[in-house]
Amino acid sequence: MKFGKKLWLIFGPVVIAVISVWIVLLLPLNHQRVSQDALRRGSVSLSTNIYHGQLFKKQAFAENYVPFLGSSELLRMDPMHPSVLAAKYHRSYQPFLLGSAGSQSLNHYFTLQGVHSELKDKKIIFIISPQWFTKQGQAPAAFSYYYSPLQAIQWLLTAKDSKATHYAAKRLLAMPSGKSSLIVENCLEKTARGESLTHSDRLLLDLRRHILLNEDALFSRFRLVDRWRRIEAGERVLPKRDSTTSLNRLAIRLARQHTTTNRFGIDNHFYSERLRGSRINGLRDSQRSFDYRQSPEYSDLELLLSEFKQVHANVLFVIPPINHRWATYTGLSMPMLQQTATKIKYQLRSQGFDHITDLTNDSQQNYMMQDTIHLGWLGWLKVDQAVKPFLTEPQDQPTYHLNSYFFTKNWQESLTLQKSDGQHGE
Repeated sequence: MKFGKKLWLIFGPVVIAVISVWIVLLLPLNHQRVSQDALRRGSVSLSTNIYHGQLFKKQAFAENYVPFLGSSELLRMDPMHPSVLAAKYHRSYQPFLLGSAGSQSLNHYFTLQGVHSELKDKKIIFIISPQWFTKQGQAPAAFSYYYSPLQAIQWLLTAKDSKATHYAAKRLLAMPSGKSSLIVENCLEKTARGESLTHSDRLLLDLRRHILLNEDALFSRFRLVDRWRRIEAGERVLPKRDSTTSLNRLAIRLARQHTTTNRFGIDNHFYSERLRGSRINGLRDSQRSFDYRQSPEYSDLELLLSEFKQVHANVLFVIPPINHRWATYTGLSMPMLQQTATKIKYQLRSQGFDHITDLTNDSQQNYMMQDTIHLGWLGWLKVDQAVKPFLTEPQDQPTYHLNSYFFTKNWQESLTLQKSDGQHGE
């Protein structure tokens, strides 16, 4: 056998496989649709491939699914969780959960790229946690976990020159993720300086975008974490009628059953796994120095607000309470928490974002929280009392008037609410 034939027998199948993969990745696969069953499961899966991708989100938001942006509280799927209530009582909407532990405003800004037309004039629920507003702001490792090259490229190809765009490019460059691709890094640097992308920049980005869209179409539906069983389990516990009185009574009964092993009103399983024994002793007064009033997160929030304005979204903001007993034990300052909520609300209301449900004043009420900082039982019902009418009743279309002062370090570090007369608009 000739040497050339031997080489072909060895390497030929590899070459054919590589060519086949590239052909598949370059074919236009992004017009595929997701089955209704997969979409339903995807809406509560909180899988990173859905958060990173576009296929599920585009189809969901074009139907009756409503984006619920948040973080780890979305995983607390007790029977009062928004997804359980909507499914049980066949409401006109179904939550599509986006976010988990570590996801914050900057990640949410990028996850909405590529679905602008589906979000136009739609409603969004945004659970915004005071705990995000630390001195350091978004943790780079957490951002990297939720970062999607597809979303970054979608944004680069559509971004318009503005202060919000410059800020977003600089923030992404400050993260390791922004430097994970040479072409993306180069385009980010140009965008941060206010320069236009070249024709070759756009060609390279578009080719990469096409491949990533095909990967999303091929693989996103096969890696779903199936949490719909937890939704079904919650449905079986709920009363037949959607009654506030019955739901409150059930929530209190369930909370009492699940908080019998500790004095903090924390779920028994969580307490046993995370806090019981010597572990809890080291946490006494451990949060005495925590302060959420000064943080880069305020400007990341402003970036997300610019996205809401761009798609004319009508947004309900929910500021959750905390576990007051736990805060007392760890020394977390309640006045500081109230001032944080006040600063967040000022930033929202002064720019026309008026739909706000602030639950921080309910922190002393029993059974609001499932653990130390996450909503549960009566807390979810309080959220539902705001969410249900907001999503099922007509709402006036808001008028937003953004102020670029909220992108400044002065605002991030401000302890007063006297806003600068900085430039309006984006």
